[in-house]
Amino acid sequence: MHLLENIKEAFRSIHSNLLRTVLTALIVSIGIMSLVGILTAIDAIKYSLNATFASLGANSFEIKAKGYTNRFRRGGVQGKTYPAVTYLQAMQYKRQIGDQAQVGISAFISGATEVKGNGQKTNPNMNVMAGDENYLQIQSYNLAGGRAFSPAELASGANVAIVGTEVKDKLFPGQSPVDKYIYLLGRRFQVVGQLEKSGSSMGGGGADRLVLIPLETGNQMPRQRALTYDIKTAATSPDNLTYLTGEATGVMRAVRHDPLGQEDSFEVEGSDSMASKLDSLSENLRVGGFLVGFITLLGASIALMNIMMVSVTERTREIGIRKALGATALQIRQQFLIEAIVICMLGGLLGILLGVAMGNSISLFIGEGTFLVPWLWMTLGMIICVTVGLASGYYPASKAAALDPIESLRYE
Repeated sequence: MHLLENIKEAFRSIHSNLLRTVLTALIVSIGIMSLVGILTAIDAIKYSLNATFASLGANSFEIKAKGYTNRFRRGGVQGKTYPAVTYLQAMQYKRQIGDQAQVGISAFISGATEVKGNGQKTNPNMNVMAGDENYLQIQSYNLAGGRAFSPAELASGANVAIVGTEVKDKLFPGQSPVDKYIYLLGRRFQVVGQLEKSGSSMGGGGADRLVLIPLETGNQMPRQRALTYDIKTAATSPDNLTYLTGEATGVMRAVRHDPLGQEDSFEVEGSDSMASKLDSLSENLRVGGFLVGFITLLGASIALMNIMMVSVTERTREIGIRKALGATALQIRQQFLIEAIVICMLGGLLGILLGVAMGNSISLFIGEGTFLVPWLWMTLGMIICVTVGLASGYYPASKAAALDPIESLRYE
């Protein structure tokens, strides 16, 4: 019998024992579903967490002036404190980095601030920050209403503000704060935007207790001491982060006029370690998921082998007739092997579809619910199906091929 005829015969045998075949295929599909589902869920969750970590700064780093909180270092030598990053230095750095990355400059204006408006006032725990045009994007803050600062407002230092949800709820409950006025630090500001609710962030209220004003406006605010500017640089791709960190260090040394051979007068604080830890964790999860799926498939292969052994026993007389008509042992073996592979392939296709759906459903509850089509795991699942079919069908097929035709014809 040719390969095509063996496949046709396998489908005829499957159709004649439909219930048994369906149950066997379901056993295989459960094994493949667990394997593909677990691996798909891990990949989808990793994708979601990568996006979250990127918003938390996994693809970015901050530059701050270097200093020591303790007065003395080893040996009683007084620790050296370098000058803070000035506004001019921050702007020079931003210009020199250019289009290689996105640079956001911000300054902390005031904490524990009371904000008034609409005849109401907030608790004295609001934070006032000054930021440039990239601040919202680089901090991953989204607007729930209104707009961002215009270039004219940023350049002129206009008295405009973007407020968090807690500020809005205290001062303008049940209404939009956009185009209304608030009072803080002795000035009146027009609200042009409202931030989306972010929830508590490290106990500080996140963006909910934030009042954001233009950077130039912050420079004009009365203060007792010079502002400290924070520079946050975001790479366009995680792969460029290492190169960009080195480039930024060189640019900042030139901007700060650090002498050759002297240590950096600033610190580069990156959080890219989160991404590497996530990769390591996901690899361990994949290994664990593969082992769980493998154990399930092992049980499915044993069940398939048992079903094929029953099939050989039931079709002993049929095998004897085929051998009497001239079928060789190789052809009999091929027939049963192909039948086992076809059953596995049918169960595998169903298992892959269920696994992809299951994996993406799990990620929907844990992450952002990004739908992922795992072509690698789908291909691996089909290869495993063929392997399971060969492994489970070989012994029953060999047993069928070794049957004596005369004894088989006498079998009742």
